[in-house]
Amino acid sequence: MSFNRKEARISKKFSIRKKVSGTSEKPRMSIYRSLGNIYVQLIDDTKGETIVAASSKDKEIATEVAAAKGKISVSAMVGELIAKKAAEKNIVDAVFDRNGFRYHGRVKALADGARKGGMKI
Repeated sequence: MSFNRKEARISKKFSIRKKVSGTSEKPRMSIYRSLGNIYVQLIDDTKGETIVAASSKDKEIATEVAAAKGKISVSAMVGELIAKKAAEKNIVDAVFDRNGFRYHGRVKALADGARKGGMKI
């Protein structure tokens, strides 16, 4: 039996999703970390819709991302951006869904950036 990272992550993801669910007052903050970018969205699971989304590809932070050193600092910027967008929709609280990724590095930096922006995770 060979080890497959993607299958292991997806298995962890389903285990996490059994326990984590979002509402309109306290949405689920789901992240996805690719090799070069990071994506985050606030999801209302009762309606099944995305309330707010942000990524390292957003035009709002494009100049800052280009000038940034390293992916961890970019992740922190994305965290602050999602907190700003959530504040515009009057969302302060969120449930963090790490989507099977380990809570360190870029994932932790995004969460810390969202907290710095004023969100409670």
